Amino acid sequence: MAARMGLVKQLHCVLLKTKLSALSAGIRRCSVLSYSESHKEFTSKIVRRKFIDFFKEGYEHQVVPSSPVRPRGDPSLLFVNAGMNQFKPILLGCPDPRSDMASYRRVVNSQKCVRAGGKHNDLEDVGKDVYHHTFFEMLGNWSFGDYFKVEACAMAWRLLTQEYGIPVDRLYVSYFSGDTANGLPADEETRQVWLSMGVRPDHVLPFGMKDNFWEMGETGPCGPCTEIHYDHVGNRNAASLVNADSPDVVEIWNLVFMQYNREVNGSLRPLPQCSVDTGMGLERLVTVLQGKRSNYDTDLFTPLLSAIHQCSKAPAYQGRTGEADVDQVDMAYRVVADHIRTLSVCIADGVYPGMTGAELVLRRILRRAMRFSTEVLQAPEGTLASLVPTVAHILGDAYPELHTESERIMDLINQNEVQFLSSLKQGRRVIDRTLSNMDKNSAVFPASVAWSLYRNLGFPLDLIDLMLEEKGKVVDKKEMAVLEDEYEKLRLQSEEDDGDRVDQLDLHSLAELQSRGVPHTDDSQKYSYSLGSTGQYVFQPCRASVLALYSDGSLVSEVSEGQCCGVILDQTSFYAEQGGQAHDQGYFTKDGLQDVLFPVKSVRLAGGYVVHQVTAAETLRTGDQVQLHLDETNRLGCMVKHTATHLLNFALRELLGPSVSQRGSHCTANRLRFDFSVKGSLSVSELQQVEELIQNIIRQNAEVYIEEIPLSKAKHITSLRTIDEVYPDPVRVVSVAVPVSDLLNSNTTEQASVELCCGTHLLRTGAIGDFVIVSERQMVKGISRILAVTGDEAKKARETGQAMQEELESLAVQVVAASSLSIPAAQRLSKEVGLLMNAVDITPIPQWQRREFQNRLKGMQKTSNTTIRKLEIKEAALKAKELLVNHSNKPVVVDFIHTDSISVLMKTVLQLSKSTPDSMVMLFSHLQLSGKVLCACQVPKGSASDSALKWAHYVCARLGGNADGSTDVAKGVGNAASLTDITDILHWAEEFARNKIQKSL
Repeated sequence: MAARMGLVKQLHCVLLKTKLSALSAGIRRCSVLSYSESHKEFTSKIVRRKFIDFFKEGYEHQVVPSSPVRPRGDPSLLFVNAGMNQFKPILLGCPDPRSDMASYRRVVNSQKCVRAGGKHNDLEDVGKDVYHHTFFEMLGNWSFGDYFKVEACAMAWRLLTQEYGIPVDRLYVSYFSGDTANGLPADEETRQVWLSMGVRPDHVLPFGMKDNFWEMGETGPCGPCTEIHYDHVGNRNAASLVNADSPDVVEIWNLVFMQYNREVNGSLRPLPQCSVDTGMGLERLVTVLQGKRSNYDTDLFTPLLSAIHQCSKAPAYQGRTGEADVDQVDMAYRVVADHIRTLSVCIADGVYPGMTGAELVLRRILRRAMRFSTEVLQAPEGTLASLVPTVAHILGDAYPELHTESERIMDLINQNEVQFLSSLKQGRRVIDRTLSNMDKNSAVFPASVAWSLYRNLGFPLDLIDLMLEEKGKVVDKKEMAVLEDEYEKLRLQSEEDDGDRVDQLDLHSLAELQSRGVPHTDDSQKYSYSLGSTGQYVFQPCRASVLALYSDGSLVSEVSEGQCCGVILDQTSFYAEQGGQAHDQGYFTKDGLQDVLFPVKSVRLAGGYVVHQVTAAETLRTGDQVQLHLDETNRLGCMVKHTATHLLNFALRELLGPSVSQRGSHCTANRLRFDFSVKGSLSVSELQQVEELIQNIIRQNAEVYIEEIPLSKAKHITSLRTIDEVYPDPVRVVSVAVPVSDLLNSNTTEQASVELCCGTHLLRTGAIGDFVIVSERQMVKGISRILAVTGDEAKKARETGQAMQEELESLAVQVVAASSLSIPAAQRLSKEVGLLMNAVDITPIPQWQRREFQNRLKGMQKTSNTTIRKLEIKEAALKAKELLVNHSNKPVVVDFIHTDSISVLMKTVLQLSKSTPDSMVMLFSHLQLSGKVLCACQVPKGSASDSALKWAHYVCARLGGNADGSTDVAKGVGNAASLTDITDILHWAEEFARNKIQKSL
């Protein structure tokens, strides 16, 4: 056996040398461009295009468009932050076998990436140097089980040295030196590849895990990598500066060789299929090819810097950093130029500034850009939005959505700028108020207040530091870090708190299933239902065989009672969660054990296999026969909501125009949620029209046509609604009222709801019954969320709305006549209005009706408050008149009056003080049921006899209470339950006042 293995190894070496010899000979035959000439010809657009064409035309790579920066179905990421993100299903072994992605072997693209927030966060570094960015483009070529190290290195070297003409002596390559702790040998194969291509030995350098072993995350595919570094200076040996954080020697390309999988226990297992994942930052490459030392000096940024200069009052950009950058002017240029690119790309891809997740990060980016634009560059309001067309001009050829979405991007930036300027004023007030309450000798500003400004008002941290620096204060950074850690823990906990999640198949188990020849699950029976003779839905029964069981991270042949496992069947009628539709519910029964139920907790897809999460009620083995029992009520509810979601999408676009774009949806048996782009909240009239249009389609009992056709054919349907997803091929087209065949006829003028959708739908719309929007609100500027109900729930919402209408009308009549009521009666009426307002806010009723009720109730509340105020003034005037009889011309007026209202007490004090302006007035009211004493007082303005607040505080403190107010007017409350004689209160109050008067004489 050992001899045989040695022979295999020798043959491998011979083949490797033969392949390297052929490749290196081809490389040496090609001429190298004059490097000085390359500087002139390489615009950023040419650099990007040359990269794509090199792999497409020279090496038969498939060009895959950049995915949006919002990750597709990956909650672990805030933004797409690397080229590999969209290809994770392939690397994890679980792409949909019917999708184009499953067929990818050689791929090339330029991926839009954002690194701000999460593990990769460059936000706070942007502007301080000349190479950090929040948005960048990652050029990459990929091999999924096709070529490997030899070809990847040879292609990269040829592209850099021949196509781009970079001098060989300026390039250094690194390779993995091995790691004893992980049992990994040095990657000598890669080293030999580089040496065989003529790279000098002193330019091929070994590094360890930190620099030359790439991992996707805590678990998942990983492997050694080889990096290509560029020396900006040249004519020297710069080997010692590689991976030494030198700005002169920078990494430009990373070639990752996916050979292993990091298991949950930390061990490494060889992958069933090796892949190549490369990434080269376009910004750094352009910097090299244009002969610059700063990314910001290339044509990716110079038009932006010029546009910023034209808008601002600052001197032109000079590229300074650190102490040389006086007043941080050049830093501000870089921040604004970088951030406006990020904002434009993110908003074009549907990520809008908001309060959570990626939206919150984008809000901070926007506000940081505004802070530098307005405060450092002194640019006028509207400057940021005015830069968007320049971004579109620079990047729009590669990403045309920047052109089509420019107006929306500008609108959102302008709206958020107005909000931020308002928050800025509010934040300054918070800081000033906090400083006034602090110990003047303390230089440390409360971290809790700084965190609140950052988290709730969106203040950039550097702005808080700057504002405090002006006041001679600093934030406690340690306490700030604690608050940030606590927030991050809560965020991660909420993300991980998902008890309904299937134990997903790992890529080794997926590979094992495929190697065993286990067929993908036939889930076509989820669509096997029909309308019975009485109009009810009939779902076909489904029998299946257990093909595989998955438990504790591996495939097993059986599970015992009480064990949680994933069950893979040859066929299933259960719908796996996807496309915004919740998974089916139900249970299995096993042949011979019909009375033993195996409840299905959830159903998910993994690489073409449908995995049912089940807790075994008895022993379950591969080969067992099971009967699937679908929760038909739950499924029908999902079908109703999903079809209604399509109608809602159609109605919104019909009424509001094609600018309305779906941004997400989710439907369960009970409720549907739909997120869409729109400038502002829908009006009452628009909400009514949307409901009416949908109800008309429901009343028509329109037929729902579903047809499976090639994806290329479906894309020719003019009214097709799509969202950013990787669609299987062929695709299911769902059309309401118009046959799919008619839609494929380009001459048809019929308007229809038509979407690509894998979900389960009604066969006719009549089963929806009714449709009511119960909530519509802007989640963030430009994105609204609708919640809606159907059928009996919709009917109930309408009935509740009608009942509230009747209650509102009754209250409206009473509010008009409230001027004749007593104060307590008027207050009770006002409370009823408030209770109805609360009920209207939280009760499921039609949203258009809610808006109408809210507007009317606000008016009624205002009228009610005015009536109470007038009644109180009237009563206060009468009480003040009575008091004047007993206290005319007294320097101190202290007395009790009968009232339960502190407002009446205050108004009586004010009325009495108006009639006796030179008197100190304090009035009390004793609430006998509670034992509390209300207190109100006023002293003459500019009085030398001390303040009203001190007076009220003295009296109330003796009663175990407190007071608040000003030097002129104050109020308070105390407790007289333990007093035997409440007239003592009058004595304390009068004694305090007279002592003060005596001292002032």
